[in-house]
Amino acid sequence: MAIHDAARPFVSRDVIEATLESAREYGSGVISTPVVDTIKQVGPDGMVTSLDRASLRAVQTPQTFDCHKILAAHERAREDGLSVTDDAMLFEHYYAGVRLVSAPGAEANIKLTTRADFEALERRSQTDARVGQGYDVHRLVEGRRLVLCGVDIPWENGLDGHSDADVAVHALMDALLGALGEGDIGRHFPDTDPAYRGADSMKLLAVVMEKVRAAGWRVGNADVTIVAQRPKLAGYMDAMKQNIARGLGVAPDRVNVKATTTERLGFEGEGLGISAQAVAMLVR
Repeated sequence: MAIHDAARPFVSRDVIEATLESAREYGSGVISTPVVDTIKQVGPDGMVTSLDRASLRAVQTPQTFDCHKILAAHERAREDGLSVTDDAMLFEHYYAGVRLVSAPGAEANIKLTTRADFEALERRSQTDARVGQGYDVHRLVEGRRLVLCGVDIPWENGLDGHSDADVAVHALMDALLGALGEGDIGRHFPDTDPAYRGADSMKLLAVVMEKVRAAGWRVGNADVTIVAQRPKLAGYMDAMKQNIARGLGVAPDRVNVKATTTERLGFEGEGLGISAQAVAMLVR
């Protein structure tokens, strides 16, 4: 059973999985981070003792336990009138302690409790931002689906590629990875890997978004431009925008998808391929 505090809205998949894996093996898994401040203990007489912070950990949620044990501990605590500050303390009291784990993204798993916490988060969101730019191009060939922003477009030709060749989503993923400083999609989803043959690019976008959230970021807004002479894409713009908004986990008004032609110039204008450009802003 995984127990999580709703006051920690930035928990990542890596953090959750780390506690689950520990609980499966040891019966408990509690996410924690090293203590960076010097901690003092004040005795009843007012005397202060410094604690060795190397052996201290700050405990967060999720806290994951053997389901039957933690439920039984709660029942016993109610009968005993035991007061604790979290489930880990309860588990420690009735069993042989808890297993502390760490995971990427734990530092971003902050707790929002006071008004000051929310105000500080808002200030940081406004000032701590990154921008990434992406570009991709694929050839048009016979016998392939034409997929743009996860939308199937009825057309005589489709885009050639190892995956579904969704050029617009590929450009967007590159923009997100660029803002993270994490290279490009070729590094994360190489076309030499058979696992990505025919892959749905919207699912690959979901993987990139997991990296975004694990690093403590969210999407502020995104702008995608599709460059194609044909087919005409105006009738599909709204569906594309809705798809991208869902994929990024943002409201549709934070996403813009548009299409343009090249007045029959270049490979796009000659109908040989389609290109796309994207810009994405990440905020804390």
